[in-house]
Amino acid sequence: MKFVNWPLWGISVLLAIHSNSALAHDPVFGIGPHVLFKNGMEAALEVDRKKAGEETKSGVGLEMTYGITGEWAAGIKVPYSFRDNGIDSSSGQTDIQAFTKYRFWREDSLGLQKSAAVMLALNGENADEKTNPALGNGATDIITGITWGYESIKWYRWASTRYALPGKNTAGFQMGNKWKIDFVGGWRPIPPEYKKTDTVWLLELNGEIVDKAKLNGKTQANSGGTEWFVSPGIFWTLRNFAIKSGIQIPVSSDLNGIQNKSDYRFKATFEWHL
Repeated sequence: MKFVNWPLWGISVLLAIHSNSALAHDPVFGIGPHVLFKNGMEAALEVDRKKAGEETKSGVGLEMTYGITGEWAAGIKVPYSFRDNGIDSSSGQTDIQAFTKYRFWREDSLGLQKSAAVMLALNGENADEKTNPALGNGATDIITGITWGYESIKWYRWASTRYALPGKNTAGFQMGNKWKIDFVGGWRPIPPEYKKTDTVWLLELNGEIVDKAKLNGKTQANSGGTEWFVSPGIFWTLRNFAIKSGIQIPVSSDLNGIQNKSDYRFKATFEWHL
């Protein structure tokens, strides 16, 4: 039977969390309060795929994040999208996003950290929506959010909410305001050891509540609604490299008018802390 020195183990994990190492996780689909250490850099490559009816959308995005202070980080994401609805297809750069996150509360104890943060993001009108309307809405969108996290040696818990306020494009079209609500639990089955791989299993409950879109002030019947997903996932780390991946499985859908319900959504992110 292998002997584990619990006090030393707890101290080592706490120090890792304090230094914002790869042990400090965020969910796959939700958001968490994790920020980088001061002057830290994180490069991430994200791939995703969504299917609803006959339409599939795939994307890849490059994300760079910089730790301004130990509690405040900011970055930029440059995405590229592919769309196919069975009749035609399109591809191109989608809206570039600038984002920032500030951790305003943090409480540490042995092997445990509780914290909370706020976030702000701007989706610019950078997509080539004139020739490929599916790639963007031709307007600048504002996204705000707040998140709380509980990170211990074995158990993780997160809760977050985000609100997206879309802009109006030159044609008078405005997508519906959107709420995203996330509850996430995580479990580490094997105690972490320095310089060895670390695995955390995740289970998320993700909800989206979307208002109806408007065109020149007129509400569009076939838009908006509510969807909920159960999302199993995994977070795997090795020192300063991490992979997190998950799949959203729809469990409830109440969409307005004639719209395709989501079949699934998949996402994987490859992170490198510099």
